[in-house]
Amino acid sequence: MTDTSSLSGAANVASLHPLPPQPEGVGWPTLTWATGPQLTGDPARLEEVLDRAFATNPNPELALSLAFVAVQGGRIVAERYGPGVSATTPLTSWSMAKSITQAVAGLVVRDGLIDLDATPAAPEWAAPDDPRHGISLCHLLDMRSGLTFNEDYVDVSHCLEMLLGEGRHDMAHYAASQELADPVDTVFNYSSGSTNIASRALKTALGADQASFGAYLQERLFGPIGMSATPHYDESGTFVGSSYVDATARDFARFGLLYLRDGVWDKRRVLPEGWVDSARAPRSGPDEDGQFYGQSWWVWGDDHGTFAAQGYEGQLTAVVPALDLVLVRLGKTPVAHRPALFRFYRDVISAFAGPAIDQEVEAAG
Repeated sequence: MTDTSSLSGAANVASLHPLPPQPEGVGWPTLTWATGPQLTGDPARLEEVLDRAFATNPNPELALSLAFVAVQGGRIVAERYGPGVSATTPLTSWSMAKSITQAVAGLVVRDGLIDLDATPAAPEWAAPDDPRHGISLCHLLDMRSGLTFNEDYVDVSHCLEMLLGEGRHDMAHYAASQELADPVDTVFNYSSGSTNIASRALKTALGADQASFGAYLQERLFGPIGMSATPHYDESGTFVGSSYVDATARDFARFGLLYLRDGVWDKRRVLPEGWVDSARAPRSGPDEDGQFYGQSWWVWGDDHGTFAAQGYEGQLTAVVPALDLVLVRLGKTPVAHRPALFRFYRDVISAFAGPAIDQEVEAAG
């Protein structure tokens, strides 16, 4: 946990890198997805970096890499798959689902059914004298609720108890029953519990059961961008928005492209105006990896304006505005390999950094 109360997301919006529009003449990948050449940087260098991950797989550097997709200028420019995996293989999001939950919150806010700043955000804190009464949906999405929650996968882990132990039956209730560890909105504490409390609040605002919540996701988010995704629910019918969405690498890339295009898809606004900026404006950090945290998205603080949905074992959907780039990497990389994993991410982006490549760009599929 890091005390970062002096960081204001609102104060950082003006300095965000502009989000590029879809280039003229490039189709939206709602059904099929065109391929094309890399537009900037060094394609040979990218091949070398990907060979490190996939030529021998698993390997001592990254362990097992399952999928990689790079989208630049709206087209797929690089794609690799590991053993037993193809472009049609669904893979688990882990905590990339948190960023999907932030998108769902935008839809419910846009419908006028929930207020980000309204309190309390959970029935467990309904009493006005409850010290948790002031926790809002925004605090939950920002990971600044103040609630006790140990995310680490260790012997004493609230996350493991919630996902796999006694809390699995009603994950939001388990997380919302924890006491405050810090005053609300003073300390960043990354918490899958906070996201599942937020997910339940969204379901309640919609007046939805599991089936109707799933239909809402399909109609309002997954369907419009052509994303074939399977969300998972706990026994109470709440979407496990912290961890469990299954989708292909290309589908996660579609989700990243939605954010790269400022929440607009094929001239239709899917997310509210300004919602993507809320996601990528730093609110907390930096952490030990030098990363900041926005609203359910990690913010890298690099020269390219990169922000990313990130998950356990190295799941990544990175949005890189300065390079008009979306990167997806899925695999099974243990935490001991984390330095190598971040080195791989940096090497991939460096292979795209640099001047535009002088070549004719044509769709090839």
